[in-house]
Formats: sequence, structure tokens, C-alpha cells
Amino acid sequence: MKPLPQVAIVGFPNVGKSTLFNRLLGQRKSLVHSQPGMTRDTVSAVCSIGEKTFVLTDTGGLADTSGEPLSQAVFMRAWKAARQADLVLLVLDGRRELLPAEEELYVALRKLGKPMLVVLNKMDVETQHAAMGDYYNRLRLDSLFPVSAEHGRNIDVLEEELVRLLPQQTGGMKKVEPLRLAIVGRVNVGKSSLINRLCGEDRLLTSPVPGTTRDSTDTFVLRHRKIFCLIDTAGIRKLSRTRDEREKASILRARKTISRADVVCQILDATEFPTRQDLAIAHLAEESGKPLVLALNKWDLVGAAAASLNYRDIIARKMAFVGYAPVLTVSAATGKRVVKILDLAEQVYAASARRIDTSRLNEFLAWINATHPPLTRNRRNLKVKYITQTSVRPPTFLLFAARPSPLLPAYEKLFLQLLREKFGLWGTPLRLKLRHS
Repeated sequence: MKPLPQVAIVGFPNVGKSTLFNRLLGQRKSLVHSQPGMTRDTVSAVCSIGEKTFVLTDTGGLADTSGEPLSQAVFMRAWKAARQADLVLLVLDGRRELLPAEEELYVALRKLGKPMLVVLNKMDVETQHAAMGDYYNRLRLDSLFPVSAEHGRNIDVLEEELVRLLPQQTGGMKKVEPLRLAIVGRVNVGKSSLINRLCGEDRLLTSPVPGTTRDSTDTFVLRHRKIFCLIDTAGIRKLSRTRDEREKASILRARKTISRADVVCQILDATEFPTRQDLAIAHLAEESGKPLVLALNKWDLVGAAAASLNYRDIIARKMAFVGYAPVLTVSAATGKRVVKILDLAEQVYAASARRIDTSRLNEFLAWINATHPPLTRNRRNLKVKYITQTSVRPPTFLLFAARPSPLLPAYEKLFLQLLREKFGLWGTPLRLKLRHS
């Protein structure tokens, strides 16, 4: 099967590339902010318009802004996306004059020898069209596409020309759903480095500067004929400690990313764990109901202390509420055991989808009633008559009792732990509900 055609959206910072990306895609995937420099890594997604399907890529600003950290690295990634694309959309800002540097960018893009559409964005009212002559003259254009990505003006005209320029596609495509693995953690624990190691190349920007990653970026990896979508997220920390409004938006997006993932992998720093923020992120993962894998990164830095560091006991004591999650020691720097994250992700995802026969559940209930009778919060015995599983992801169980009353929290924890051990439900949170019989 031929790879899908690639369309790259490029331009200077704050011209509306991410807004156009979201408009063409039909969803708010790329973060949009009024301040320039919001997008750093390239953000890609499969997009369908009419009968054409292609990979649409949003890029960072193609300008070396000296006041913006990592601007040169952002520029190089955006330029690489333009070179690899089958079609380039150059986005300009219709609310201001054409910059000389944008003229130079247009000439440089033409030298790539690729089909290119020049999009004049932010054309919200008809009166702005009078200034289009300057763009035609200075760039010597045959066609120019005035649009308003924010309001959807003239997007249909742009889409029609975009579809016309894309190569014809033969044969139907079989849609394969990847396993979506969200890589979460606090700042500077090595999330992007870990994904780069899994990919075997530097796909994502990394630096010692906290807050390097801003958008949630999807990266696809194929292993043993299984497709994984690795979702890199911004480091999660308290909003009150964040001054940059763009980073605040990134943190909020990272929290939402957990809800659209199939599995969550929380990265911890092996040299200092678990911190208060580690515990807060683990709570987010547990409350989401998603399967969880814990990865202790930077294990190569632990050195001689590794033999005496009983990390499993530390997690069992301080992170008992996610004691069901498998723990793995890895090193993004050396690649040690990194690929096992994917294997564990498959295992815990399968566990979260398991259904237990009702007959087996009630055999377990009979044993529980005999050996560990249920206790309510006021420490009275509760006679549970029946148990059944009502749903999966996460596995949810319903108890029927003559006079249902909330279980003692310590007993509910014991009940779920014994249930997990009995049926091998490791890696996934469990839910328990009570109902009148």
C-alpha cells in the first residue's frame, strides 16, 4: 500500500496555521493561542476531504525569532516537514503587509519544486480584499486564496483546489485503529526523549528547558504488526507556578489528553520520586479509569544505588492507590527496556477489556462472604447476595444486597485487591457499585 500524500502548513508565527489546520481537520487538535510560538513540534493527523485522504501537518513558525527559546530547532522541523510534503500551504496574515522575509520564504519554498498554495488568512471582511493586489505583484502569483480560518470563509474554495492538486488514490483503504498511549508526567522527566528513543530518531523537540513540549503530539510506531499512537504531552505542574499563558494552555490540554487515550504511561524520574506532583498526576490517571503503566526513567543515573533501591516498595507505600499498575525501570538515554513499555501497554489494555463469567464471580463472592464478610462504613456486616460485571474499560462490578450501604473504604480496597488477584486484572483500575437486590 502506498503511503498517504502529505500536506504541510507553513508560515511565519501567529499567521493562523494551527487555526487553519483545525478547520481543515474538522476538530480542535492543534493548540491555538493569541501569542506567537504556540506550536513547536509538528502536529500531524489523517485528514479526509471529499474522496481524498492525506496526512495534514501543522508546523511551528518558519522564522528565527531570537527572543523565543528553541526557535532554530522549531524552524528546522518546520522546514523538514515542507521538504517531505507533497503539497505545501503557505499561510500569510491578511491583516498586515507582506514582510520582506516572507517574500524570501516564498522564493525558498518554490525552489523545492513542490505544488504550493498561498493562503491569505484572517480575511474576515470583504473590504480587506482591496489590498490583495500587493500580494499578487510582489510574489508574482497566478492565484491567491483569501480565507478566514477562524470563521470558515472561503475554506471550501481552498479545499477544492487542495483536492485537485493531490495525487489520485487507487483502491480502498483499510482503517486500522492504533493503540493510543498517552505519555504523561511532570516537567523534565524525559517524556519526549522516551518517544524519540521508541521511534529510533529525533521526532520531538527536547531540551533541559522546562515546558519545551506545548502541544499534545501524536507519533505512530509499528511493532510486531501492531500500530501504537504515542501521545507526547506537556509536563503537568500546578497552574499557579506557571507564568507563560501558552504553557498553561498546554497543561490543560495534557490533562484532557488522558481522556482520549487507551492506555496511560506515567513517566517518573528515578532520581527523585515520587514527588507531590507525581502523586497528583497518578490520581488523574486513576480517576480517568484508563489502564496505567509506571515507567521509572533515568535509571542509568541511579548508578550504584540501583541495587539497594527497592522502588517497588516505595511505590507500594507512597502510591498505593495505583498499586495495580506494573512498574518498569527504563532509560531513554541508553534505550534500556524502553520498548517493553509497548508490551506492557498491550497487556494492561487487554486486561481492561476482560469480562469475567458471572458464575465465576459468584463463586468468588461465596468465598468472600465466608472468609472476609463485607463491612459497611458503620462497621456492620453487609450481606451481598449476587455480583455481576456490567462493563469494561474499566471493569465495573455490581453488588446486590438486601440493604445496600456504602462499604468501608478499607474493605472496598481489600475486596478489589482480592478480586484483582483472583482474576488477574492487573494494570487497570476497577470500579465497584452497590444496588438493592
